[in-house]
Amino acid sequence: MTATIERTPAVTTAPAAEIETTRQKATRYVWAGLRLALGWVFLWAFLDKMFGLGHETPAKNAWINGGSPTKGFLGNAVEGPFAGFYQGLAGAAWADWLFMLGLLGIGVALMLGIGIRLAAVAGGLLLILMWTAVLPPANNPFMDDHLIYAGLLAGLALVGAGNTLGLGRVWAKLPLVQRLPWLK
Repeated sequence: MTATIERTPAVTTAPAAEIETTRQKATRYVWAGLRLALGWVFLWAFLDKMFGLGHETPAKNAWINGGSPTKGFLGNAVEGPFAGFYQGLAGAAWADWLFMLGLLGIGVALMLGIGIRLAAVAGGLLLILMWTAVLPPANNPFMDDHLIYAGLLAGLALVGAGNTLGLGRVWAKLPLVQRLPWLK
């Protein structure tokens, strides 16, 4: 007695996990849109403080015209338990440079979709520091937009939001990024 086994030809279609659904595609684009929007928030803050575009920073107070990007806010608007600490930093050249480089670096990284993990950590730290400068927030006992943005940055990093409408995939293939994946 012999048994026969019926064999079917192998199917050459992609596994189900690799087929992107409409919902998954839409989700990728929502995250990419949020990345671009938050990138613009950081980049606009840099541009306005650098050139005094008149939205929050008058031209006479622009960094390019000798103004300090930290003096106004840290010198006058901070309150709460950390007010003295932040007021002591107001107008310090090193604080101005760190703040402006942070805004520029985070904004550019988010806009281009590169270095999202690093931008999320740096941006999260910057936002938490800004949150502590206004404790307690004006409209809520503890929650404000700084914490929301910090959470959004974490989400952007976790989902690899730089790969859609950004250069994240190209960036990830660079030898340096391959060796140091935290640069993704």
